[in-house]
Amino acid sequence: MAGSDVPSYVYRLTKYDPADRDEYGNYIGAAEATSDHGPIEEAYLQAVAAFTEDAGIDQLAIREPQITGFTRFGLEPAVPGHGLTGIFPSDLTGYHDGAKVPVATGLELVRAMLRDNGAWCRLEVEDAFAVHVGWDQYVYVGTSTPSDRALARTRTLGLFPERLDVSPYDAAFDEQDGEQRPADAAFWARLQWSVAAGRAAILEECFVGNASRWHRLTNDTVDAVRARLAPRAQLTVWPDLSTDIDTVLAVLPDEGSVELVWENANGQISSAVADETQFAELAEQVNCSRAATVLSLSVDQRHPLFTAVLPDNDGVLRARWRTESTPSDRRWAILKTLRRGQVCTGTVTEIATFGVTFVDIGGFTAMINIPELSWRPISHPSDVVAVGQEITAEILDVDMARERVPLSLKALQEDPMEELVQQVGQIVSGPVTKLVPFGAFVRIEDREDGFEGLVHITELAESHVERPEDVVQVGDTLTVKIVDVDPTRRRITLSHGQALRSTPVSHGRVPACFLAR
Repeated sequence: MAGSDVPSYVYRLTKYDPADRDEYGNYIGAAEATSDHGPIEEAYLQAVAAFTEDAGIDQLAIREPQITGFTRFGLEPAVPGHGLTGIFPSDLTGYHDGAKVPVATGLELVRAMLRDNGAWCRLEVEDAFAVHVGWDQYVYVGTSTPSDRALARTRTLGLFPERLDVSPYDAAFDEQDGEQRPADAAFWARLQWSVAAGRAAILEECFVGNASRWHRLTNDTVDAVRARLAPRAQLTVWPDLSTDIDTVLAVLPDEGSVELVWENANGQISSAVADETQFAELAEQVNCSRAATVLSLSVDQRHPLFTAVLPDNDGVLRARWRTESTPSDRRWAILKTLRRGQVCTGTVTEIATFGVTFVDIGGFTAMINIPELSWRPISHPSDVVAVGQEITAEILDVDMARERVPLSLKALQEDPMEELVQQVGQIVSGPVTKLVPFGAFVRIEDREDGFEGLVHITELAESHVERPEDVVQVGDTLTVKIVDVDPTRRRITLSHGQALRSTPVSHGRVPACFLAR
């Protein structure tokens, strides 16, 4: 079942006689809640088989497979191999989300769940059929068509079918708020960059619920690790383990459970969930390791770098796993809504000492470099923006790997230098703002942030000069001719010599009102 697209006919199959229930619907009869490993268990399997036959089902898909510990919901102890020995290999190859199995294998999985042997999964055919095994041997079967023969067969087997609206184990009941992050090209680019930058070193592959494999990542191994991952696995990226083993063991709590992760001398990474009664035994293994860490079992106190779920080979994300949401995942959710050239609004949150302006654009911090603040020359971002100011800017790029979004204020403004092109050939006057060995800079607009042009030393006088200061000083007013304006290269070429030789058409600096729009 997927979300609301569930089979229309849902039945709860039980060995409990409805007559043996109190006024609240609770069973008060004498039947045991555990499996008899005999005729009643076989009756359940035959009833499920009857429903698959009625529905014309010959294969079932394994959904959200789980093993051990937290998956147990009955009274029987787990058995070695999670009850899957003889059904799947010891490494559980073939037991993954989306794996298709014949009905016979599906029935053996139902048997393992009825015995509460430490394994659980949903068995489904999308939008058409489902089998869920619940607490105290309640079995829920959903079909898209009526199953009169299967219902009659179920009653003949001594079981009691009851029509329900939905199965309490429908996947929609397990979905959490938030958006899944697919392990797509953007994810792998982010991972590769994080490894290269030394931020990420460990990949946790949760191939079934409550079971993980750990992989060390280097620039050379990311692709090889990726090729070995189980289909639809949940992926969690972590920073490197600590080589300070004594400090790692020192943070173990006095009581309560944590997850210990360690890497042995051969580079194999293992993990175990343990409490204070098991710490001493685990410490012996960890003491001999090359690196380790302690992870809290509380989602709020675990701090992975980012997470994802593997899509299918066609790129579609069909797994329903929900991963721990990290700040990076939340940034990703925003990033994927942005595009180059998009106009956005935001609030200036910081002007860094190195000159970058940071802007909150709806939960993501974007940045504006000084050259993108204004077409005009500025000495500091505070000449244009202030913390707390709301601005409108254009997105220059969306870098999913580095999680960077550069913005531009000036991209939404007309370049005033384009208008200055129209003044080429005119003679104007302006103050000398700076002297350099090869000439002098003159501001040719009547405003403090006006454009400046270069008068090359060969154009400072009609005769040869050795140094610019032999002719002018900073602050002097100089009459110049505008020889060239190049908006692309942000260059203005001026000549004092040509101004002296020309008959001026107009004198004075270019007025700001002419340039402004």
